[in-house]
Amino acid sequence: MGLLTNKVALITGASKGIGKAIAEQFIAEGAKVAFTYLSSVEKGEALEAELSKRGEAKGFRSDASSSEQAEQLIKDIVAHYGQIDIVVNNAGITKDTLLMRMTEEDFDRVLSVNLKSVFNTTKHVQRLMLKQRSGSIINMSSIVGVKGNAGQSNYAASKAGIIGFTKSIALELGSRGIRCNAIAPGFIETEMTDSLNADTVESWRNAIPLKRGGQPLDIANACVFLASDMSTYITGQVLQVDGGLLT
Repeated sequence: MGLLTNKVALITGASKGIGKAIAEQFIAEGAKVAFTYLSSVEKGEALEAELSKRGEAKGFRSDASSSEQAEQLIKDIVAHYGQIDIVVNNAGITKDTLLMRMTEEDFDRVLSVNLKSVFNTTKHVQRLMLKQRSGSIINMSSIVGVKGNAGQSNYAASKAGIIGFTKSIALELGSRGIRCNAIAPGFIETEMTDSLNADTVESWRNAIPLKRGGQPLDIANACVFLASDMSTYITGQVLQVDGGLLT
């Protein structure tokens, strides 16, 4: 449909799962895509080759939790494409356990990768977007950031922080034509959920009003909407893509 034609998009953490689906859908809608990966080098390189067959795409090995690497990433993308119109802060990890067993390292690492990375990328791209007087920033939160979840206090804290950050940036940058929204996925079936017990997966599905787990494409389509000119009057919002789970 070409909803993102002539737009340059950065997607962090896109070598697999939701990030990969977003990159694929953005290419399909005409965007030029820059994406990051870190540990999954082979998957990142394979995705660049795959996307390049259908459009303009370039992968960067970069750690968004590092301010220096995030700053260099923005410079490298601008040098390559000349602009950045869309940022999807998708990079994230989990280190799930009950609070009584959680180490300080586990807490700090999840907050650094999930939340500080959003700060780093947004801070270093804002100067460019302010000059352009336009931009769409999409931050990947979670329904766990809305409702919490036992055994995920670090993850929930990071995803709740993303929501507060998103709303604040929407207020700060809105007057310059820059939008900032968050997406809160529910139970999305990816490589991470493949390792779960089949009965556990089925119990999740039964708890969802639509009676199915979400697919990465469901999140990617929501990102296309928030990245495109179809949502030019939407900012500071949290879009729950959860099949009605929190309804």
